[in-house]
Amino acid sequence: MDWKWATETGGALTGRQRRQLTGKLVTALPGIVAGQVRLALGRRGPGHIDFTDLRLPDSRLARAAENEARECLTPHVLEHSYRSYFFGRALAELDGVRYDDELAYVSCLLHDLHLEHPTPGRCFAVTGAERAVGFATESGATPEQARTIGAAIAAHLTIGVADRPDDLGFVSAGAGVDVLGLRMADLAPDWVAELLHRHPRHNFKRHMIAALRAEAAAVPDGRAKWLLSVAQFAPLIRLAPFPE
Repeated sequence: MDWKWATETGGALTGRQRRQLTGKLVTALPGIVAGQVRLALGRRGPGHIDFTDLRLPDSRLARAAENEARECLTPHVLEHSYRSYFFGRALAELDGVRYDDELAYVSCLLHDLHLEHPTPGRCFAVTGAERAVGFATESGATPEQARTIGAAIAAHLTIGVADRPDDLGFVSAGAGVDVLGLRMADLAPDWVAELLHRHPRHNFKRHMIAALRAEAAAVPDGRAKWLLSVAQFAPLIRLAPFPE
């Protein structure tokens, strides 16, 4: 389920691909449960980034992505996009994984451009990725950079991609924390609290569940439908360790 698959199929899953995703989910469950147990016991890791000396990407492409996100996204999705970047960056630095900060930033800001605007028969992550590729190209990205952005956005719904928060998995890793609380136990609680103060959630759980349900109805063969029906995303989102 790579970039070629995404653009050619629109994100429609075959029966074999559904079984593969289910297998990945089963494999990931022990680690997810262990993380939740650590969280419940208050055993938190040191993951964070220093906001005091933080320097965000300031290239032409990064600034254009900021403007696009602010103009096109609702407040709850915009703040989610920023939180996804900061969570992804904290995990990548904690894991010692190399990533392109500019492309990670742009990918996170643009990864949900079509979340609340489903296209019948075509996954929102794919249509959003295609739009982001065109936007990035027009904003000065090279073809390779634009493809990296598109691949990361298109892949962010796929189970297992977040295992390594590099250029491909960065968005998925960051969004996984913000949507489900995955790997929250690896992050410093005071830092998470500061991040939520800087980028509030605006009742994000309710908005995300509603958006995924609309997406599942529009794309019955897509990953959102699989996540809701097999992975039980709606209750998992409600149980995420955030107040809203």
